[in-house]
Formats: sequence, C-alpha cells, structure tokens
Amino acid sequence: MPSSIQIIPFRSNLASAFTELNRAWIERLFSLETADEKILKNPKGAIVDRGGQVFFAMDGSQPVGTVAAIRDSAGRYELAKMAVDPAHQGRGIGKLLGQAVVDFALSQGAKVLFLETSSTLPNAIRLYERLGFRHTTPPKPSEYARSDVYMEIVFPVPKD
Repeated sequence: MPSSIQIIPFRSNLASAFTELNRAWIERLFSLETADEKILKNPKGAIVDRGGQVFFAMDGSQPVGTVAAIRDSAGRYELAKMAVDPAHQGRGIGKLLGQAVVDFALSQGAKVLFLETSSTLPNAIRLYERLGFRHTTPPKPSEYARSDVYMEIVFPVPKD
C-alpha cells in the first residue's frame, strides 16, 4: 500500500467526491435507490450533522475512496457507503477506510457497529470479516433491495 494514501475526515469541499464515488459503484452493479439518494445528496446533513462521520482516502489531493460512519441511535453506528475508485482497488484502501469507521465508532462509545451488504460482493464481505464483523440476523428489514447480508461488531463493555 503506498504511503501517499491518507485517511481524512469530512470536508465540505469533498462532499461531491463522496457522492460521485458511491454513485459510480452503485450504478455499475445495482440501481440507485431512494435510501441512497437521501444520503448522497447531502452527506453533511444526513451523516456528519447527526453525529456520524465521512472519511476519505486521499492520494495526494485526489479523493480515491470514501466511507461513512452513520449514527443509527445511541450506541449504534452503521458502516455504509464504502467506495474505492476501481483504479485504486487492491491496495488496502478499503481496509484503511473500514478501520477508520471502527475506530470512530469506538471513540464515540458505540456498543454495536453494523453494516448491510450484498452476497454478490464476496470481496467486500471478506474485508468486513477481516475487520471483525460477524454475520448475524438483522434486527429489522433493510431499506435496500440489494442488501441480503447483515453483519455487526459488538464491542466489549469497557471496564471501569
């Protein structure tokens, strides 16, 4: 993995990169859904302003990947909207982005970090397993037609 890749938190001037990177992979593999549009049209309002965070993988000044940590409720965060530009895939960028979300969730006192994905994305599923996510039953139906895999990390309760 090149040392030039840096993971940075949300900056307003990168909001369009979050939208473009995600729109590209979703439209290539699936169909854009209403739930996607809600988040992609305003990542600051839909994610950051609600206690979450958006991270970017930067290759110099170019955003080449992104991911969101969406606050679902007190103690629950979702890893969502992970995208890495195809020209930069296979370099460990997804792992760096995923780890940024795990670290963020822990720093916010999360008890659970979850994600929804598709069984048609085996490489993504392997990445999530390496990050510590485990397959389990979803607590509610997904908003996304493409989602048929639910995974989560249950963080240990800190000892005083």
